[in-house]
Parts: sequence; C-alpha cells; structure tokens
Amino acid sequence: MRKLTHSEISENRSKIENISSADRMPVVVVINSVRSAYNVGSIFRTSDGAMIEKLYLCGYTPHPPQKEVLKTALGSQNSVSWEYVNDPKIIIKKYKEIGYKIAALELTEKSTKYYEIDSYQFPICLIIGNEITGVQQDLLDECDFTLEIPQYGIKQSLNVAVAYGISIFDLRRVYDISK
Repeated sequence: MRKLTHSEISENRSKIENISSADRMPVVVVINSVRSAYNVGSIFRTSDGAMIEKLYLCGYTPHPPQKEVLKTALGSQNSVSWEYVNDPKIIIKKYKEIGYKIAALELTEKSTKYYEIDSYQFPICLIIGNEITGVQQDLLDECDFTLEIPQYGIKQSLNVAVAYGISIFDLRRVYDISK
C-alpha cells in the first residue's frame, strides 16, 4: 500500500472553475447561532467534502470574511454555496414549501439514529444548533425528524463540527447508494 501524492489526490477532485456543475447532494444545512468561527470554518470544509447543496449561516454565527472562519475553511468558502440569513425560520419555511424534509441534529425523545436514515427522506434541510444549547425548541417544532449520534461515554455530545461531519457523511453515503 502506497500513500497517494498530493498531485495524485488532486487529479480526482473537482476544480473550482467547474464546481457550479458538480453533482451536489440534495441537502441544505442551516447553522444557527454557532459561536466558534473555527467550528464554522470546519463546517465549510466538511460541506465541501460532502458536496452539499447549500449552507445557510444564521443568527450570530460568524461568517466570511471573518478571518477565523477563513483560516479554518481554507478556501472552501469559495466552493460551497452559502448565504447569511439572520432568521433560520425563513430558510426552513422556504425549503419545507418545496418539499424538503426538515431535520435537526439533536437529542429528542423521538430521535432517529443518524445511520438509520433512508433515501426516501431526501431532499433534507438539516439544522445544526449552538455548541452549548443545541437546536432551539421553536426550530425543533418545525422538524419532520431529528438525528442522534449515540454517545457511549460520560459526555452527552460531540463538538458541533465533529457531529456535523459524522452526520453529513452518512447522509452522503445513503445518497450515493440510492443513485
């Protein structure tokens, strides 16, 4: 087994000049009131890797051109379609009206394990909440379902960017299998 070189890896990647025609997974992501600019930058990179449809930054979530976001995003703010919209309910309503299932990454009494999602649930509008308080109740009230990442240790949650990475790449897996 030989590690691939940077140029070999780059050969199989999308190029910025044709990113607009890339096959995007039908998932829009609403990030609401995430505090850390570094988490936001990480979410941008993960969103690029999973090739989501669009990223919405809402509430007090930091966004480009804030230098801490750009430092962690490493240019992915140019390949991910994104927009700042203060009120996440505007985005949720828009996507609900055009047939997207509304989901949140949150622990609730009826959470679905992230790995139990099926292709019929696409397209999805996925809500990610604050690092401490999670997704606020009025947004959960708009959801068709919630996704849970089971925790087996003493902590009840993961870092928001890590949790997003786990969930979005499993959504990508389900989407790719269904194509």
